[in-house]
Amino acid sequence: MFVSAVGRADIPPLKMPNRFRTDIAYFMTPALERGAPKLPEGEYWIHADDVQRWLESGVLEVVSPLDSMNMTEFEITEEQEAWLRWLVANGVQHVRVDD
Repeated sequence: MFVSAVGRADIPPLKMPNRFRTDIAYFMTPALERGAPKLPEGEYWIHADDVQRWLESGVLEVVSPLDSMNMTEFEITEEQEAWLRWLVANGVQHVRVDD
């Protein structure tokens, strides 16, 4: 699968493993929060401030699937880190996932 920068034909798509199709949901900024637009299915907005935080900390905080009142931290994988660095290097926040 590939992640493409929407509206940026000058940036080659980034090849990612198929499991990233579900991983990306952990990174997306929900629609209408902090300037994130409502997007069609398969497109995601990732807030640049979050990307910097994840790269600096090396972890991703998510709502625990076992207890919605608590957060759980996951260490980002090498592939996820490469994707985050691709976002920063290219100034990308709006992406699309394609086969």
